[in-house]
Amino acid sequence: MKQLIKNKNFVISLIVLIVLAGIVMIAVKGFNFDLKYQDTQRVELYLQTQFEISDIKQITNEIFGNQRVMIQKVEVFEDSVSITTSSISDDQKSNLVTKINEKYGTELTAEDIEVQNITHTRGRDIIKPYIVPFAIAVIAILIYMAIKYYKLNMLKVISQSAAILLLAQIVLFCIIAITRIPIGRLTIPMVILVFLLTVFGLTCNLEKKLTKKKVEENKDNKRKNK
Repeated sequence: MKQLIKNKNFVISLIVLIVLAGIVMIAVKGFNFDLKYQDTQRVELYLQTQFEISDIKQITNEIFGNQRVMIQKVEVFEDSVSITTSSISDDQKSNLVTKINEKYGTELTAEDIEVQNITHTRGRDIIKPYIVPFAIAVIAILIYMAIKYYKLNMLKVISQSAAILLLAQIVLFCIIAITRIPIGRLTIPMVILVFLLTVFGLTCNLEKKLTKKKVEENKDNKRKNK
């Protein structure tokens, strides 16, 4: 029993520590958004031929160094490339055009290449499409739990389950903030995975409590029948 209490206190302390550290990190640095959602600059180059992204990647690695770069094929015939990074200086643009011309025999000029400024995507806009479906799923699960485990007190089951589901997501985003995992295409799958694991854990815990309660009720009934 003492060991169980110690383990419970350790878990609570760890959660509090993670949440506090996450709040501080979010307040100081915010979340680390994937390049796709940041303020970026982009250039599009018409190569007049099909190409491999790996070849373009070698060129951008030489020019942009440690900057994160996103490379995409554009146009129907995939003969144009879009290169997006945090910032593109005039020297980098000139070097990029030179390298591309050498690689593909094109006659591009730096003066004809326009650097486009792409504004960042707000976090709320990323999650907005998922809010209603996620809310419906949560409500449906809470209703299911309240009905199935009504013997454990409906209001208690709903309130505790909702609190734990919310806490799990808060801890997840605090961990994301602390570890600087980029907010991007993997964020929603991570949210769903944590949600499903939390629901599974809640269900297992409630099943144990319900089984225990049924055993106690059977014992009480046997005593009454004697």
